[in-house]
Amino acid sequence: MEGVILAAGRGTRMRDLTRHTPKPLLKVQGRPILEWSLRALRPAVERVLVVTGYLGGQIAACMAQQDIFSDYALVEQREQLGTGHALCACRHALTGADFLVINGDDLFHAPSLRRLAKTTAGVLSVQRQDGSQYGVLLKNRGGHLQRLHEKPPRGLYPPPLQVYVGACRLTRDVLDLPLQLHPRRREYELTQLVSDYAQMRPVSIVEADFWLPLGTPEDLAAAQSLDLERLMFA
Repeated sequence: MEGVILAAGRGTRMRDLTRHTPKPLLKVQGRPILEWSLRALRPAVERVLVVTGYLGGQIAACMAQQDIFSDYALVEQREQLGTGHALCACRHALTGADFLVINGDDLFHAPSLRRLAKTTAGVLSVQRQDGSQYGVLLKNRGGHLQRLHEKPPRGLYPPPLQVYVGACRLTRDVLDLPLQLHPRRREYELTQLVSDYAQMRPVSIVEADFWLPLGTPEDLAAAQSLDLERLMFA
């Protein structure tokens, strides 16, 4: 199976930290975030695609030096048009029928990614009391994903909620779906693409044992003192 790491964004919430460094190369405990992502994917996939954009040359140099994946490819997202657009940029680089996709600026639990890889199609989730800052997973009667509601108003759904954590297992036919422009953010988002995909086939919801988004300098600072070897790989 192949893995796709979405690593093209600028990471504007990191403020000055990403002025000269792409967000996936910011260091957590001495390692670039990208290296943690590669290590988390390694048990589940044999080949990896890294979607680059902002300061992509630095990411290319990092991939050339890493020794986690010998089989990899770089895919350039020439315009920053959202995560759904970034995935579709991989159309000609993907060689298999199915793949895992993860955000390139989060830390994932490797065994949970392996469980996700064993589904025929699925999304990774965690529980939260408030879903207003996440994509809330709404289920159909069969317990599969019905759709993703991105950042709903606070209190719209009773807690606890299952929210999407930026990892999914998809098949190539997702790339044939039309991209829909988000009316406010003016981007083509992967969450909308996954919602549309869930209308075509059952999409399982797999709960993750650990997930840490690294959206802000405060998140990055907090990650420096965690026992990530245990949290991500045990």
